[in-house]
Amino acid sequence: MTRIKDGRWHRVSRAFGVALVTGLLMVLAQMPVRAGQVGLIRINGAIGPATASYLLRAVDYAAKDDDACLVIQLDTPGGLLESTREIVEKFLSDEVPTVVYVAPAGGDAASAGTFITLAADVAAMAPDTTIGAAHPVSIGGGAEETNDIMGRKLENDAASFIENIASERHHNVEWAKSAVRESVSITARQALKLNVIDLIAPDLTNLLQQLDGRQVNGKTLHTAHAVVVEIPMSAGERVFQVLWRPEVMFVLMLVAMYGIIGELSNPGAILPGVVGAVALILDLYMLSIVPINAAGLALIVLAMGLFVIDVFATTHGILTGGGIIAFFLGSLMLFDREPGFSLPLGLIIPATLFTALFFLFVIGAGLRAQFLPVKTGRESMIGKTASALTAIDATGGRVMLDGENWNAVSLAPVAQGGLAEIVSLEGLTLRVKPKL
Repeated sequence: MTRIKDGRWHRVSRAFGVALVTGLLMVLAQMPVRAGQVGLIRINGAIGPATASYLLRAVDYAAKDDDACLVIQLDTPGGLLESTREIVEKFLSDEVPTVVYVAPAGGDAASAGTFITLAADVAAMAPDTTIGAAHPVSIGGGAEETNDIMGRKLENDAASFIENIASERHHNVEWAKSAVRESVSITARQALKLNVIDLIAPDLTNLLQQLDGRQVNGKTLHTAHAVVVEIPMSAGERVFQVLWRPEVMFVLMLVAMYGIIGELSNPGAILPGVVGAVALILDLYMLSIVPINAAGLALIVLAMGLFVIDVFATTHGILTGGGIIAFFLGSLMLFDREPGFSLPLGLIIPATLFTALFFLFVIGAGLRAQFLPVKTGRESMIGKTASALTAIDATGGRVMLDGENWNAVSLAPVAQGGLAEIVSLEGLTLRVKPKL
């Protein structure tokens, strides 16, 4: 009897346990899946070393926090190919799902931005944005034939690069190559139709809703209710983002020239030399990464030389005029090799005028002062005229100079009462010669 009761109790408890587990599973199945968080960074401006550092760090940060994905809101006119390669390599090798979102409306993913957008796991654009015009800018300076050869090499390399990216991400390979070879640019709607991008989203919320449930790198994205966490730039990245602008680099170059030449024209001032040296070191460091046009730099150096020469030459301002033209053209050409790195006329024109005035007045005054005759001390006596108190020959004599009686010697005889020109001073004896 006891066994029967125990058996019934066992069957009842087992049935209850099964029902309980089934009920819990049904409840859990109906509960929404926790979305977690989504990383977000915003890139607005040219792609450079600071941008690449920021983006690469953000990918690692998103991986460490196990974010559902990293959204890169992008609006760029282009940038450096070397920095772009670093970003693309990170996208293709890292397992963190990356989403490039070209926004806001009116934004652009031109040149380097096209490579970055196509390299993301998901390429998205806001309405009224554009993508394309990814033709590389050829290297400036040198013969036309050399430039043409280098241009073709750059174009072929960039075309192969973007072809690999588009093929890896299953985007339109032919359009990608045309963006490089023919500088083709299209709107967001055209890009979606041609399979250049994956989706169009009017805002970030809508983008996350469309991403929800998408499979990326074997991972299902749960982004509809995700918490968006923006990853800010570090202090160092912000500083270098500012410094790596052509306007800042151009101003640093001018400060370096003004400071160093100012120190040379006014020895002992110290401060101009120190400021100029610091500016020069910063500029050389940045110019080693950001490409410049050699012809533009040569024209600026030529302009400096013309300004200095005109301080002493009687050219009636002709060399200064040539220097102004050379400086202006050099400034226009200095940063013309990469999209997003160019100098505005609003900076070039005032800089040209200020530089011309700086050399004509400040540096000119300093240089002329160094060549003025000495007016005090022993050296000031050289070249003066004295009257002979006695006849003067190689054995000696006496002269009157500035009211003072001096011993004097002369290889050519000077008659008493004649005029003698001071040649040198040896101790307390003047060496003179007849005044013609």
